[in-house]
Amino acid sequence: MSIKRASKAHYMISAVAQKYDIHPQTLRLYEREGLLKPSRTDGNTRLYGEDDLEQLETILALTRDLGVNLAGVEIILNMRQKIEQMQDEVNEFVGYVKQELTRGLGDWEQRLGTALVKASPTDLVRAASVKPSRPARGGEGRTSRRRS
Repeated sequence: MSIKRASKAHYMISAVAQKYDIHPQTLRLYEREGLLKPSRTDGNTRLYGEDDLEQLETILALTRDLGVNLAGVEIILNMRQKIEQMQDEVNEFVGYVKQELTRGLGDWEQRLGTALVKASPTDLVRAASVKPSRPARGGEGRTSRRRS
């Protein structure tokens, strides 16, 4: 009992119930609670796609294996969705930072290429190691007075 649309499999409620060994009323309950959102045909028949089946498997794992009630399942699924959204935002931000860094490096290279003084790194090291000469103490232009 599988219907194909746009090359993705969709399953009717009876096929899904049989596959996962649950009552069709359980699937209807999950839909009423907002945990599943199957698509509908023009005749209002529920059709469960691959995403719905993945969601159902998560719900069943939480309820059967971990003993989580439906309120807890709803909270966990909402948190999971928020985490995925935040991950998308972080990935977008990382892409932006990489782009800005790349552009910034290009600006930096351009600045280095148009430096006021063109010198080799060796010349720059030599220039930095030279110490300026200082006048001797007692200084020039000072007159010393002696008191008698």
